[in-house]
Amino acid sequence: MAATIRDTCRAPYRSPNLGCTNVPRMPYPKKNLNANETIALDMHPHWWYFAEPAGSLFGSVVLGIILLTQTESGSDTRKYLGMAVVALMVATALWLVGRYLKWITTNFVITSQRLIFRNGVIAKSGVEIPLERINNVNFSQGVFERMLGAGDLLIESGGQDGQSRFTDVRRPDKVQNLVHAQIDAIHSRRTGAPAAASSGTTDVTEQLERLEGLLDRGTITLEEFETQKRRLLEG
Repeated sequence: MAATIRDTCRAPYRSPNLGCTNVPRMPYPKKNLNANETIALDMHPHWWYFAEPAGSLFGSVVLGIILLTQTESGSDTRKYLGMAVVALMVATALWLVGRYLKWITTNFVITSQRLIFRNGVIAKSGVEIPLERINNVNFSQGVFERMLGAGDLLIESGGQDGQSRFTDVRRPDKVQNLVHAQIDAIHSRRTGAPAAASSGTTDVTEQLERLEGLLDRGTITLEEFETQKRRLLEG
């Protein structure tokens, strides 16, 4: 059972399952998918990713306004400080543009088989983690980040890297649930758990344990858990 969030946007201005974006984005190329692989989530970093360059640009503008009001017109001090402020504004504006180009070319993707992270404008880098190798998914949010709906995601997996941290993730708690749901879906496809309810007590017990795991992780609600449990027990 996949964790989904109502999405009221129209493609291509949306991140599936996690709400809307207000600018056109560059989706992950479907040609890079494996056979029978589908995308459950494709999104860019949270807008908080722009905080540093945007704040610096705003600060340089404020500094320029203060300079105009506090220095004498035509003075050398105003001239040289003005040149410095203009240079600062240009530098921070270029920083913001560069950050935007990096943002639009950064994709955090969850498919039916893998977790994929790609970024870079000219020089590109990426991380791919098969869902079956993921051992644990944790997220962290400060108080302010929680208010904004941003945070970090820590993926622990078997392999050479061991741990991968992804910053400025939108709604990391929902992403955590989605990763767990995709992993459970893989296990269900391999074991045929949904279709095995009538094959014996052992199968029912295993499915109940799986449902309890989904409930503990918040993938399903208590009401959904009770409904599925009742169906299993009634056969």
